[in-house]
Amino acid sequence: MGRAFEYRRAAKEARWDKMSKVFPKLSKAITVAAKEGGIEPDMNPKLRAAIAAAKAENMPKDNIDAAIKRANGKDGSDIKTIFYDGKAAHGVQIIAECATDNPTRTVANVKAIFSKNGGEVLPSGSLSFMFSRKSVFEVAKPSLDMEEIELELIDFGLTDIELEDEILYIYGDYTSFGTLHEGIEKLALELKKATLQYIPNSTIVLSEEQMQDVERLLDKLEDDDDVQAVYTNIE
Repeated sequence: MGRAFEYRRAAKEARWDKMSKVFPKLSKAITVAAKEGGIEPDMNPKLRAAIAAAKAENMPKDNIDAAIKRANGKDGSDIKTIFYDGKAAHGVQIIAECATDNPTRTVANVKAIFSKNGGEVLPSGSLSFMFSRKSVFEVAKPSLDMEEIELELIDFGLTDIELEDEILYIYGDYTSFGTLHEGIEKLALELKKATLQYIPNSTIVLSEEQMQDVERLLDKLEDDDDVQAVYTNIE
């Protein structure tokens, strides 16, 4: 099964090493999770996952606590999660996930990025049948046998599992996020990241030259402060 393509993973993580970029995005993710499911991590698996992701990036505890508290304040209550559908050259489909307290600003920025870089924003929901919403967990390469992990997690909602380099990717339906997270905790796996992603139902392969045609657009989207994640149908 294909997984959500987070464009040029290594380059993206290198950019996010700069705290000025990564911490605000992680803070928004924590605030949104706390706003949606409550500020108690023990009762909110999405918040636990967001905190784990922040800790993996060495985000200070004070920053994490402030992001949680913000969910109950005016700033937190104004933050909304918005998805924008778009397309680029060579049949590339794009879903941009944003967290914003100013949708007017965000939609203007997203539309400008698309239009200035050879793309186009589509009506909301245009790509709903092209992608599937999935729970995606990234854990450090475990010492446990892959088959053993798979058998243990099937009862918690596992639909697929794959090992890539030193990261084990665990997939489930979006409705299984909480139970699958519990199963991962039960096995004491080292969680690196946990998200709800849009997985393309079918993918396309681009040549190096074609990739260059969409490179700037994807880079600009990822660099925008309100954009939390970018999903495409690129293999």
